[in-house]
Amino acid sequence: MTRGVESARLAAFGAAYFLAAGAFMSYWPVWLRNRGINDPEIGTLFMARQLVGVAAMLGMGFIAHRLGRLRGLLFFLSLAGVVMMGAYEISHTFLALLLTGLIWGIVWSPIMALYDGVLVNEAKRRGIVYGRLRMWGSVAFIVGTLITGVAVDRFGPPSVLYIGTVGVALLVPFALLLPRSEPREPGVTHHAPFGLFELFRNRPFVLFMVGAGFCQSSHAVLYSFGTLTWRTAGIDDVTISLLWGESVAVEILMMVVSGWLLRRIGVVRLIGLGLVCGLVRWTGMAFTNDLPLLVLLQLLHAGTFAACHLGAMAFIQRALPPSGVALGQSIYYALGTGATQAVIFQFAGLLYARYGQHAFLGMTAISAVGLLCIAMLARQWNGGLVVREAS
Repeated sequence: MTRGVESARLAAFGAAYFLAAGAFMSYWPVWLRNRGINDPEIGTLFMARQLVGVAAMLGMGFIAHRLGRLRGLLFFLSLAGVVMMGAYEISHTFLALLLTGLIWGIVWSPIMALYDGVLVNEAKRRGIVYGRLRMWGSVAFIVGTLITGVAVDRFGPPSVLYIGTVGVALLVPFALLLPRSEPREPGVTHHAPFGLFELFRNRPFVLFMVGAGFCQSSHAVLYSFGTLTWRTAGIDDVTISLLWGESVAVEILMMVVSGWLLRRIGVVRLIGLGLVCGLVRWTGMAFTNDLPLLVLLQLLHAGTFAACHLGAMAFIQRALPPSGVALGQSIYYALGTGATQAVIFQFAGLLYARYGQHAFLGMTAISAVGLLCIAMLARQWNGGLVVREAS
């Protein structure tokens, strides 16, 4: 099998995931509002989904760490995701949406962590640049966002769920295209390659989780209320979808040059770059809805998301042994971003209800704390393994 075919098989699952994510991330609050949900309730729904997602990511990461059957887990979760799309269609009250969202969080949240674990290991094993594989997910995100923006403009908010369902359904066959990982040997399944709590006691890993996690969590106000803010300012849905698409387009450019960037500035500085961009981006968004300025601020997504994500994946690849990547990914996604973002989503809902778009200033503060942690990490990590496999 050629490297091109291997890359396509690896990238297809991520493309389907981000097609759905493009619809959900940019327009899910609009869909919720269309069902009569108010701003504080939107924050609660996001927080609740994130909290159960934390437990789900840790649980699935532990299972993957012990069994090594990532493809089977991803297939099962994808199939369950299709079922939950049907559940959302028949949910019309806050309580119904809360219950559905809790189950959806269990199903949806671990998928990206497990998939990224596959990509990190396969990229290293096959000599493929991780960013080149991951960028196709970003392309699909743009497609999903643009299609959803046009569909909402022409057919209304119900379109969001239908477009997202297409992406979720595609995950099922594409999961079967992923490489079949070998199950752990019977005698090995009872022993983790390193102690779970060894990571929590490891200062560089904790600093990494807080720094990179705060960078990703600082998107909470944008993800929850960005589209609603711009709609209130009189920006039409097609233009809003283009703003979302623009941010991911520059993310793709960052993915293309990811190998060069990592060699040039290093892992820790790449994460730090994302946090510096956050200081500028969220401060600007707190005070303007002027379209030309929003276009400029959305360009900073190349830093706040892409640079941070690439740095985080490179840290996990270099700081953990291959047998520990799935667990490390899940802990990072669950606690570094998931748990933190769950709290911040609720905080964002309360801030936005009281202060409107000035709630973005809270994200500026979060970026500053993350930057401090990354500065400390730069002084303590030498670029090698932070834990080793147990003998």
